Amino acid sequence: MSQPMRLIMYIFLGVGALVTLYPFYWTLTAATLTESEIFKSPPRLFPGGNFADNLEALSRSVPFMRALLNSIFVSTVTTVTTVLLSALAGYAFAKFAFRGRKVLFAVVLGTLMLPTEIMIVPLFIIMLQLGWVDSYAALIVPYLVTGFGVFLMRQQMMGFPNDLIDAARIDGNGELGVFFRVVLPNMKAACAALGIVTFMSQWGNFLWPLVVISTPEKFTYPLMLSSLVRQGGAVEYGPIMVAAVIGLVPLVLLFFFFQKYIVSGVFGGSLKE
Repeated sequence: MSQPMRLIMYIFLGVGALVTLYPFYWTLTAATLTESEIFKSPPRLFPGGNFADNLEALSRSVPFMRALLNSIFVSTVTTVTTVLLSALAGYAFAKFAFRGRKVLFAVVLGTLMLPTEIMIVPLFIIMLQLGWVDSYAALIVPYLVTGFGVFLMRQQMMGFPNDLIDAARIDGNGELGVFFRVVLPNMKAACAALGIVTFMSQWGNFLWPLVVISTPEKFTYPLMLSSLVRQGGAVEYGPIMVAAVIGLVPLVLLFFFFQKYIVSGVFGGSLKE
């Protein structure tokens, strides 16, 4: 690549990075400003000194720490179960020949084409019949396993050497022993990638918790944020910006520490038959 083209590419990437990062920077800056400074035109580009006051106002408005812990609990449990069950299902689809395997896998793929909104009413009726409305079970159980997770893990398992599985069986391991001692430890990248995608999806999940949760003490973080806007009276944007920044911290840390697994895990099995 010639020097001018390389320079143009770097400029294009730099501008793209600035456009992408600016909303996050402005949110962080706005969390430190007073109400009048937030809406000042042109927008202020440097942080102020009002973060502590905005945080105190947020604490008075809603139990944001309880909502933060609720989201951490729900997202973590859902992520662990999704990774484990999706890996088990993917292993079965990839390494076992059983009647109806292709049909069942086609059904799994078919679930990926269904918008989430279509399942809201049936899922709510099921939760109502089980008596799980307004409970943590209603937030977790519908997401114990996903079609995307099964598809991703099946694609990864397709490339796993059958010789290693046969050797583990000869050594006296049962099928679960083969899976947990041999297969799963070698699927760390795929499991990490699926875990990151699942955690981020659950962390930002708003529609389903809005439908099934009504008790403020069980609100997830997105519900808590929406309650700040829906409360009567004037909206205070300083506390909202502080809450948004706090909600971004777990996602930023997760992405920072595990970003290398996203590409390697998601696309690692894309070329396998």
